Amino acid sequence: MTELQTTIRPRRPRPKAVSLTDAAAERVRDIMAKAEKPYVALRVGVKNGGCAGQEYTFAYAETIEPLDEVVEDKGVTILIDPKAILFLIGSEIDYETTKLSSKFVFRNPNQTDACGCGESVTIIPAKALEAD
Repeated sequence: MTELQTTIRPRRPRPKAVSLTDAAAERVRDIMAKAEKPYVALRVGVKNGGCAGQEYTFAYAETIEPLDEVVEDKGVTILIDPKAILFLIGSEIDYETTKLSSKFVFRNPNQTDACGCGESVTIIPAKALEAD
């Protein structure tokens, strides 16, 4: 009888669930620097609401919760609510300034529709990746 040897392979790096443009990262750094108290990160999520069914959310995070997806990008820490991760996989967060507004914009490959004002969206969750 031969004895099985187990070899631990290093895990290959996972792609980031979301990424930020330079403009978005700069704006997040600015917001965090001006916050009324020190926060550990900016939390991003999705909630039910709006005429298209869902809305993106942003909130200051005082702590990193055990199930949060932690994304470090361009010197910024973003936390993704575990209930929102499949809705946000592959998204790019940008910050746009026009003559009439300044806002964060999601470029989300899982988004299938948006309302006319652009404040709410319809998102189909990404399929969980199969293990190697």
